[in-house]
Amino acid sequence: MSKRLPKKVKISLQKARDSALLAVEMYNKPGVKFKTGGYVVMMVIAWTSLFHAIFFRRKIKPFYKEDNGHFYKKREGDYLYWELMECLNQYYCDDTQNPVRLNLEFFCKLRNKIEHKSLPKIDPDIFAECQAMLLNFDELIKHEFGEKYCLKELLSFSLQLSPSSESITKASTNTEESKVIDFINSYRSAMTTEIINSGKFAFKAFLIQVANHNSKDALPIQFYRYDKLSDDEKKNVDRVAALVKTKLEKVPVRNPDLMLPKNVVQAVQTKLGNPKVLSGGREVDLFNPQTHTRCWKKYKVRPISAEDDQTKTKSEYCVYDSTFDQHMYTEKWVDFLVEKMSDETEYQSLYKNPREIVRKAKTKDAEAELLAKEVSRKLAEKAGENKN
Repeated sequence: MSKRLPKKVKISLQKARDSALLAVEMYNKPGVKFKTGGYVVMMVIAWTSLFHAIFFRRKIKPFYKEDNGHFYKKREGDYLYWELMECLNQYYCDDTQNPVRLNLEFFCKLRNKIEHKSLPKIDPDIFAECQAMLLNFDELIKHEFGEKYCLKELLSFSLQLSPSSESITKASTNTEESKVIDFINSYRSAMTTEIINSGKFAFKAFLIQVANHNSKDALPIQFYRYDKLSDDEKKNVDRVAALVKTKLEKVPVRNPDLMLPKNVVQAVQTKLGNPKVLSGGREVDLFNPQTHTRCWKKYKVRPISAEDDQTKTKSEYCVYDSTFDQHMYTEKWVDFLVEKMSDETEYQSLYKNPREIVRKAKTKDAEAELLAKEVSRKLAEKAGENKN
């Protein structure tokens, strides 16, 4: 590296470049399970070292000071360096909506959640943010130190393999994964359309196969930034994207495995056999919206008060959708309710006074019929006790 850079600058810059290369190598190794986790940890180190190099070059010591402001803090004899979040505060100052900064703040918070966990199912969902994190890194090196220090000549295709297409919603059965997914969705929902489309917060690209070029020097793959294309070129990209989309057998949708409350009510009532109860002198569904509300309150699957943190749910049953500001429910919640509501005692526990079942579940199971009769008998006995 150039001798014109001061020693501390060179050391920090070399550490930044090495850490970034290790991050990419880890991500691109097919056998690595801790793909995104390892990549994020190493890239946070890379970015932190890059900012330290920048500050040293500007003759700013990136160390925390004591409360009196005159001395630098030390830990075990070494200066206490600024971590990445503090570097962002110092470098971007009041520019809180810078997409590069928001991308890094996202990974700082995500790192704290995944550093000691292996969550491979989140890989497909944050591939675009990971790619942007790397491209932004090389761009800042070029801006601050010049193109000769960039990594792009050392990388064949950045993050080479996009993770598998496994749906992110499949991770909802794992409590630890669902918490991370909730954080990712909440963070993204706070971003403006302008930031999302900038390419610096999340980089998304179309990879199009073309016929081999006659020239042996032609590159088989090239990246083009969407926001750098002309209007005519954008039209062509949009046209190609539309053609590709029509060939897909399935178009991914948001939260395909989650259900609205009304769908939960309908599914549970149907699986129970469409039983009816007497309420206010008329027949109503045994499991109705009121019953569902009583259930999620009793089994504490989501916050009761509107003032509480709505993301604190039992994620195997319920997930908060920040985009639409509502709670969604899983198939496991439906199965759980069917099991619970099949127990007459459990169902009646939802209400202060016993509810009279006037039309039982339709079933051909003789044993179930006998059970239903026994339930009716017990209800009659309870009713007689109440009258006395």
